[in-house]
Order: sequence, then structure tokens, then C-alpha cells
Amino acid sequence: MRRAGKAWLVAGGGLGVCLAFVAMLVVGTYSAAAGIAGGTAGKNGSVGLAKGAVPALYQGLVQQWGNLCPAINPALLAAQLYQESGWNPQAVSSADARGIAQFIPGTWAGHGIDGDGDGDRDIWDPKDAIPSAASYDCELARYVKDVPGDPASNMLAAYNAGAYRVIKHGGVPPISETQNYVRIIRSLEKSFARPVGRVAPSQQAAAAITYAQEKLGTPYLWGGTGTAAEGGRFDCSGLTQAAYDSVGVTLPRVANDQYNAGPHPSRNELLPGDLVFFSDDLTNSRAIRHVGIYVGGGYMIDAPRTGAVIRFDRIDTPDYFGATRVTKEGAAALPTRLPQA
Repeated sequence: MRRAGKAWLVAGGGLGVCLAFVAMLVVGTYSAAAGIAGGTAGKNGSVGLAKGAVPALYQGLVQQWGNLCPAINPALLAAQLYQESGWNPQAVSSADARGIAQFIPGTWAGHGIDGDGDGDRDIWDPKDAIPSAASYDCELARYVKDVPGDPASNMLAAYNAGAYRVIKHGGVPPISETQNYVRIIRSLEKSFARPVGRVAPSQQAAAAITYAQEKLGTPYLWGGTGTAAEGGRFDCSGLTQAAYDSVGVTLPRVANDQYNAGPHPSRNELLPGDLVFFSDDLTNSRAIRHVGIYVGGGYMIDAPRTGAVIRFDRIDTPDYFGATRVTKEGAAALPTRLPQA
């Protein structure tokens, strides 16, 4: 993967100076961040979507229909759609769930709506399917509106287990599949929401940076994940995956999926350990093609391209997309298998 920028100190005596510089950046940046309070999106009407998290083609639909009723918001609707299809409008599951919202034909027959007002209800058309997903969520929310607890969590539980079980148990039922479904969507919701206030620092970041530092000077390998058979070599997302795996956080294999592993700090809120992403399409996280691990001072450690080595690069380039502050729960919520077209 081609990256702009020249290699910065990567070998010899310069490496020791470089590592000392990184240590100062990490300590200094975290000292400046001391006392930062975490922030999340506000109530439903004020929830914005994180930059590029929803493909531009669907962002307006998600923002509009995600405010259909108080139990949902645009980030929660986005999390559901991503979990269901990964934004693939032609997705088909093994259970014959179809389209970007993964409706089973029988459910669609009863709950699909003509979202774009063109006179038909097309399960494959996101302009119908996304509004239908929001409408169905709100319908379920009305069924369980008198149940104690969080309305959004109760709605999601009704989506997974049926409204009657939520009513019977007075909230999210004690069914592991349902509890996991609610937990996953609520965690992913944080990744799709534009943060309000500052994002809390990562607890695992320093150790992840240490891992990446130890790989400086290692030759790049397309598809490399650092195995012995690969000579301990990495590509960009293989390096970031391994760095966080070393601290017990399991990230997806590819860069555009890693983007959804936590909330998204702005450029001026970056802290060491944040993942930084690059793309030729700055409106669509699914088009991300490169990732590095931020170390402070405008620099990252990354595995840039064939013929290069793991090194320090500047992040401030025209293709800078954004950043993710990885959380263990955010990474664990990411889907491991999405339906195919």
C-alpha cells in the first residue's frame, strides 16, 4: 500500500534516539490528556455520525431515519446495518435474509415500507430497506414501551428475541444470544456516533506502541501477519492487529474493519496508541486502504508498502481519513462474518 512521506530514523544509532523521542511523546501526550473525561453522543435528536463511518451514499438516509422515534438514533441504526450486512445492498445470508438491512422475505412482506415514495417496496433498494429497518425498530419499541429499563436496549432485545419475551422478563431477557446481540449493537453504536466532548484515553495503548516499536526496521510483506513462516513480517493492518493482540484486544484483519473498533477522536485530540487511517475516498470508511499506530507529535509507526520497512511516517497527508481509539468492547463487537452478495 503506497503511503506518502519519507522514512524517518529507522536504523543504527538513529533508532535509539527515535525510541527515546517516542517515549517522550507518549509520556507528554498522556500527561496533557490527564483528567480527560469520556464523551458520547447526546440524546437522539443531536446524535451525529462519525466522519465517513457510514458510506456517503447512505449517510443521509441513516441520519434522517435514525431519528424516527426516541428509541433509536442514527448511530444505533448504523450499527445495526453494519452488523447485518456491512453496507452491502446485495447481501444474502444463509437464512435468505436479503439486502442492506437483511430482511427475511416474510418479515419484509409485513414490515417493509416504500421509503422513497416511488410506489414500490423493494427489499434490495437501500432507499426502502433503511427506512424499513428504522420503522420496524420503532414498531418494536412501541410494543415494549412500558417495560422498565433502557428503551433502545429493550427494542434491540425485542428485535432478537421477540417483544413478548422482553415484556415477560421486564427487560432484556436472560438469553445469552439476546444479551450478546444487545451488547454488540450498543458497543458498535459508539463507533458510529460522532463524539460529544473528548474521548477517554485507551488503557492498552502504551503496550501496543511498545510492540510496534520493536518491529521498526522489519521489511514489509503484503498480507503479512508476523508469523514465523512469513519471517515475522507484516503489512499495515497486520501490524496494528498484532500490536493490539499483544495486549489482549482482537482486531479484525483488514484496515477498514479496524476503523469500527472504538470511538473516533478528532485530529487535535489524538493520543498515542490511536489507530490512524488513510483513504482515497474521504467520505467512506469502507474504502480505507492504510492504517498506522499513532505515537504523538504528528507521527505514526506503520508498515507502508512493498520495498519499505516498518518505520515512522507523518500522518498529516491529503489522504488522512481519521482515527479510532481502540476499546476492547468495541473490537469484540465487530462482526466476524458478514453475508455475501
